[in-house]
Amino acid sequence: MTDHFQDIYASKAAQYDELVSREDYQGNILPALADIRPLAGLEVIEFGAGTGRLTRLLAPHVKSIRAFDNAPHMLEIARATLEATGTANWTLEVGENHNLPAPDNSADLAIAGWSFGHQTGWNPDGWRESIGAALAEMQRVLRPGGTAIILETQGTGSETPNPPAPALAEYYHWLETEHGFSYRWIRTDYQFASVPEADQLTRFFFGDKLADRIVREQLVILPECTGIWWRTF
Repeated sequence: MTDHFQDIYASKAAQYDELVSREDYQGNILPALADIRPLAGLEVIEFGAGTGRLTRLLAPHVKSIRAFDNAPHMLEIARATLEATGTANWTLEVGENHNLPAPDNSADLAIAGWSFGHQTGWNPDGWRESIGAALAEMQRVLRPGGTAIILETQGTGSETPNPPAPALAEYYHWLETEHGFSYRWIRTDYQFASVPEADQLTRFFFGDKLADRIVREQLVILPECTGIWWRTF
């Protein structure tokens, strides 16, 4: 699946954004983030922003957000959708999670959504080092007392947390036991307009097994569990 996801992020950003825009139809992410750290007045740096789903969510509520991703194709979609919101307190820049072109001590909140965990598949023998470098980068850009937040999947199609790969479960445990992150989970279910739409969008990203289940069970609401890890530095 490594090449599958890398191909999506490099060349299929619009379709990917269609999928993720269907997630969290009940609006649980924003209140959960604000419960961890009140958002008003914060200067934010976002890691692995992708097509800007978190950027769009946060921009109306924070002082500023500087969002980075290593895939220019993803940022093209993010720019178009952010411009449509009418907000102007954001910037989009190319940058790697382990080496952002951002100053030390320049943010109150560092956030990464569904980004770091890919290293467990793309770099199975060295994910601790690569994710560790990204965590160090989070700490570098944060001011004293700043908060780091990481969001990752805890299972698509599951009503309770069920990490989709053993390596992800190991990574999540590592965040808590080795790096001192606190943890909670929320439901971020998908809502689709129709079964054919659900079939199309999930098959392209998640594969045939899940999409076949959607068609078989005629699902337009697809359960999703999202884990949130946070730490104050």
